[in-house]
Amino acid sequence: MRVLGLESSCDETAAAIVDDGKFVRSDVVASQHEVHARYGGVVPELASRAHVVNVVPVVQAALDRASCTLAEIDGIAVTNAPGLVGALLVGLQTAKAIAWVTKKPLVGVHHLEGHLSAIYLEPDPPPMPHLALVVSGGHTSLVRVNDHAQVIELGATRDDAAGEAFDKGAKLLGLGYPGGAVIDRLARTGDPKAVAFPRAMAAASTGAEFSFSGLKTALLHHVRAHGVPDGQALADLCASYQAAIVEVLVRKTRRIARREGLGHVQVCGGVAANHALRVALAAAGAEDEFRVYVPPPARCTDNAAMIAAAGYHRLIRGERAGLDLDAVPSSPLPRGA
Repeated sequence: MRVLGLESSCDETAAAIVDDGKFVRSDVVASQHEVHARYGGVVPELASRAHVVNVVPVVQAALDRASCTLAEIDGIAVTNAPGLVGALLVGLQTAKAIAWVTKKPLVGVHHLEGHLSAIYLEPDPPPMPHLALVVSGGHTSLVRVNDHAQVIELGATRDDAAGEAFDKGAKLLGLGYPGGAVIDRLARTGDPKAVAFPRAMAAASTGAEFSFSGLKTALLHHVRAHGVPDGQALADLCASYQAAIVEVLVRKTRRIARREGLGHVQVCGGVAANHALRVALAAAGAEDEFRVYVPPPARCTDNAAMIAAAGYHRLIRGERAGLDLDAVPSSPLPRGA
């Protein structure tokens, strides 16, 4: 089954062609980083306008690179929740128009369901059941994946996501947008023990919930008291801030993997590209005897191949969406994803 996937939930306009939920024929992403960099974050109205400009050329590029036509597509999968509502609507209306013209089946895909499906595009995906740590700019949660049709969210952030903590921290330090990658780079030469930042909710014995808003506040107070450093002091500050995020993510993942009796853990979402998190989880897996699966960096950030992969499993289950499929800006991960 050949699926056309579309993704436009935030600031990436993406289209992909994927066969049988795992063979990527094309994957095209138009980034908006330059559009939003001057504002230090995503401006929803500008994101929507950029999607309008980019979406048709991106879909055409995906078809061209896959050497196929719309007539050769068997189904269409599109992100319809959650995300910026204006941005979602651009991809959604495009997908519905293609479905109407071609008479091909359409399915809506939850954005986190897409991230969870990115690992199945790799040659050696985790068996089921397994534990998934979903870490991105808008989401941080631990999910039990029993099979493609049953996922159970075990716990999520009560306030800010890990990716938001990275990006807002980088903005506070004047490191630009997107700043998570800059913090990651600077932290590699820094001392993670230079500044004592809080580890919120890390001591809870069994809980799978997270909180990062207090960490952002602690960084703000530190900068107000000491100013923004440069050179080695900046690297130390970045390393200490990053360590506070990574330690909580790893500690919770280890605890829940033991509690659930799961020996396989996947990490997905934009923050899964973070070098320190990958290293720390690999070390934890070696110590606790669970295997860690992480997609390559290009599959961690928003892309349409993951949406097509998730849509494939919905389509083969016989699911279909009507042309009244709507955008849902805020939505929990469905248990039947």
